[in-house]
This record gives sequence, C-alpha cells and structure tokens, in this order.
Amino acid sequence: MKHKSWKLVLAYTCLSTVLAACGSGSEGAAGSGKASQEAANQPAKQEELKPVTIRLFPNQQVTDADFKKLIADPVKKKYPHITVEMVAKDSAKWLPDYVASGEIMDLVTIWNGTLPSYEDLGLYEDITPLAKKFNLDLSRFDQGALDTIREVAPNKELYALPYGVQINALYYNKDIFDKFGVPYPKDGMTWDDAMELSKKLTREENGIAYRGLDPESLTRMLFPMSLNVVDNKTQKSSVNTEPYKRVFDVTNRIYSLPGNKPKTLTQNAADVFIKEKNVAMLATVNMFDKLRTDPGFQWDVAQYPSYSERPNTFGMFDLHTIFITKTSKHKDDAMRVLEVLFSDEVQMISTKETGRVSPLKDPKFNQAFGADMPHLKGKSLQSIFKSKPAQSPPFSMFYTKGIALLRNSFAEVADGKKDVNTALREADEKINQMIETDKKK
Repeated sequence: MKHKSWKLVLAYTCLSTVLAACGSGSEGAAGSGKASQEAANQPAKQEELKPVTIRLFPNQQVTDADFKKLIADPVKKKYPHITVEMVAKDSAKWLPDYVASGEIMDLVTIWNGTLPSYEDLGLYEDITPLAKKFNLDLSRFDQGALDTIREVAPNKELYALPYGVQINALYYNKDIFDKFGVPYPKDGMTWDDAMELSKKLTREENGIAYRGLDPESLTRMLFPMSLNVVDNKTQKSSVNTEPYKRVFDVTNRIYSLPGNKPKTLTQNAADVFIKEKNVAMLATVNMFDKLRTDPGFQWDVAQYPSYSERPNTFGMFDLHTIFITKTSKHKDDAMRVLEVLFSDEVQMISTKETGRVSPLKDPKFNQAFGADMPHLKGKSLQSIFKSKPAQSPPFSMFYTKGIALLRNSFAEVADGKKDVNTALREADEKINQMIETDKKK
C-alpha cells in the first residue's frame, strides 16, 4: 500500500511541473543508478588488520621448538600483524590458578579428557561459527575425534579442535630379543600373545633382571575398552562391573609373570625402557621424541596388542586440543592462528618433523609420519596405524581423582593384598564418596 501511494505522489508531481523538468529528473536518477552500479563493482575494501599479540596458554605442554615451528613462525609469515606469544607456565600451577589471577589468554592447549574439569571457568564456546567465518573446513578432520570433543558439551557444541592424535604402539628392544634368540613381536598380537612372548624374555642373567612386557599403567589398559571410571551422565562410579574386572585381570596377569613386575607401578616406564634397557617390550603412547636421545639404542615398533574381543583397537581418542577462549578480545585473529595451524602445509611439518599424528583424515599425513626425523629411518612406523582408537565416552569432571583411587586399588591387587572383586567393590565405594564430598564443596 505504501509503495502504491509513493507512485501516485510521484505522478502528481511530474504532471504539476514542466515536462522537461520531470524528464531532467529522470536523467539524474539514471545517472545516479549508474554511479551506484560502478561503486558496487569496485573491490571491497580489505579489513584493516592492526598489530595484535595472541597469547597461548599451554595447559598441555608445548615445547618452545614446536611452538616456534608450528605456530609462531608460520603465523607471522602469513599474517605479519599477528605475534603469538606463549605464556610461561609454572609447573606447580594449572589453568584455574591462571584464570583466577586474571591472566590474559586467547588460546589454550588442553587434553580432551580434562575439558569437563574446567567447564565452570567460563572459557568455552562453540568454535563452529568462527570456523565457518574463516572457511576452516571441519570435514577435513577425523570425525571421530571431533565427535569425542562434542560429547563434552551439553548440546554437542565443538569447544576445541584437535591438533594431535595420540597413538599407542608396542616398542621393543631388539638387543634383548637377539640376546635370547626370540623372534621379534608381530603385528596383530593379542595381550595373551604378548604375554606368551614375555615368558621367553623375563629372566635374570649376569645380575641383570630382564622384564619381558610392561603395559605402562592401568590407565593405559583401560582406554582400549572405552573405560573412564565415572559415568558423565550419572556422575557415579562405573568400576564395579565386568569390563573393569576384565582389565584388572589382564593387567594383573602381565605383572604376575615371574620376574615381570616393576619395582613400583608409579615409575616412568618410558625412562626405564630407554635408559635402563632391561625391558624387552613396552606398550605405551607416542614416545618417538624421547627415543632420539640415544642414537645407539637398537629398537623398533610393532602394532599395539589388542584385547581378543576388540581386535586392532588401541586407546580411545586421546587428543591434544586447542581452543579459543570465550573471554578473548581477539577471536578473529586467534582463529587466523588456527587457520594456519590446520593448513596442509603446517600439518605436514607437524607429522614429518615432530612425530605428531595429524587430526586431518587425508592418508597422506600418516604416510609421511616421521619422514624428516632421522632416528625413525628404517623403523616399522606404519605398524602403528593398523589399529584404530576405541570409542571415547565423555569424561567426567571427577575423572582425575577417580582414576587415582582406582590405580591405588589395582596396586593392592598387584601386591597380592586383595582379590579383584574386593578391590573393585571398595574402589567403587571410595570413588562415589569422593564425588559426593566434592559436590558439597
């Protein structure tokens, strides 16, 4: 109706004036339209990018060398206005301490299992809108890894992005196998197969106690069975169940092999394997960087052993993630940092030079794994990709304290103080008590 009234007014005005004048007005309108079209055809003025410092908090450790190689230098090359600075982290303090102190942070690296523990800090928000704004194609990522992160959020928001995917492998000392004339481990072994092999290698000779197989820890043995102690929905312990009994049984049988139990269950298994060189096989996560320290060490790697009911499966999605804080005042530039980090170029540097498994699903990254790391030349690296991560249920905010209590209970089993059923029943009670106590704080 308004549109029709406007037409009538215009017609009346033209009839009430000199026709030439009305015609002149038409030429002016046409000229104005032409100018507007020319203006529309001009390239859009680029956004003015002002110098900015993006601060990264390494809640999950990032070495200075990797920070420079994967983030600081490539970001500066593409976006000269951005300087990325890593917060100097005190090993005795954690993320809540820094948030309470008012520390400015734009990006945070964090293990996916810790994400729920810090949800009340108010740092998380869905990263998807920013990813769309900067054309970061999320379909390039391993969708299982992204789904694992989404499970943390109440409405399946994507709080963070994975920049590295943890692997599990069976590392072995070739010298010990050669010394005792035992064939090297094969890909596709079950834990029972690995135990049989361990029996041939666990012995004492010339005052040296050799151990055949170290599974590293109870925690590592739980992951392939998708077990994480506390149900995130009910916030109750789930340990007094058959799957946990299965893991306790297998892990205890490994340690119960005569002479195979370590001095303490809390020792650093990787350090013992590399430095003491009296462990024939170590089943653990990525430790390729540590193995560069001794060029003379004769080692190789095989596929991680599986539970018989879960063949070709290792620890559930164990992710090194990074997120943009909700409190950041420079979210666009923080996203530009992630855009560079997740570029094919930087991800290829990451996998070839730092030995990280890329979260991007293109097989070219796994094929190039460790290619520029001299100490990995000739190693059976593709064996580690024959297994896939287990399903990863969402971790509870009570996981950290819960797993500590469960490890204590397992130690009592390994020391012969309690049977599996009793240890798990008591652990279940202690974990639930801990949860109720923490809820009241």
